[in-house]
Amino acid sequence: MARQRDVALLAITDHDTIAGNDEALAAGELLGVRVICGIEISALSRQGEVHVLGYGVRPSDTATISRIAALRAVREARARAILDKLARLGVHIPFEQVQALAGDAMIGRPHVARAMVKAGAVQTEQEAFDLYLAEGKPAFVPHEGLTPGQAVQLIHAAGGLAVLAHPGLYVGNLAALLDEMIGAGLDGIEVFYPLHTPDQEARFAELAHRHGLLLTGGSDFHSVRGDAEPSLGSVHVPPEYVGALLARLGE
Repeated sequence: MARQRDVALLAITDHDTIAGNDEALAAGELLGVRVICGIEISALSRQGEVHVLGYGVRPSDTATISRIAALRAVREARARAILDKLARLGVHIPFEQVQALAGDAMIGRPHVARAMVKAGAVQTEQEAFDLYLAEGKPAFVPHEGLTPGQAVQLIHAAGGLAVLAHPGLYVGNLAALLDEMIGAGLDGIEVFYPLHTPDQEARFAELAHRHGLLLTGGSDFHSVRGDAEPSLGSVHVPPEYVGALLARLGE
């Protein structure tokens, strides 16, 4: 799909896993799409959930690989807790059904939403988030894995660059979050994002420049399924910022 849409550079940043990176690299070489190996780590700050992108992650030591692998267990525990909340709300979804929909992928809220649609509890996956699964909704369960600072450190241990994902979606005090993450070695901010307004883009770009951070962007495309997924390749990142990222990655 990236090749068909003339996407020249694609980063694979699945939540809490690096599975698929090697296959993406091979497919990219075959089709002429440059691929950056990555991850998106879910972390929990004092004021809400934070997502931290890792670009160029290629862990080689056993300890780091094991720490990344352990993120799967955290995700499964979170999914079970969400299903428990849904059951108390009268929506009964077996964990095995969610697990089957996920296959060998990391279990996440989209799989729960898909199971809810199949069970007839909601009409669409977006409705599942709007009514039950989004932050602040009755079946939301916060991620109980790493702190944002620990996520930055894990990405660095895996040889990558740590970037704060979609800051416009963060519900807490962004200045305090940035202070914490910059102290841990944050490398960049995702400035260009489908749900960011022009004013937000300008604000986040100014913050990145002020702190000497990289400016990145992406469509946050998850799959060909789902309601209202941002289109792959829909976000344009100015070439100078792409070049700065690649230079830091040594590519």
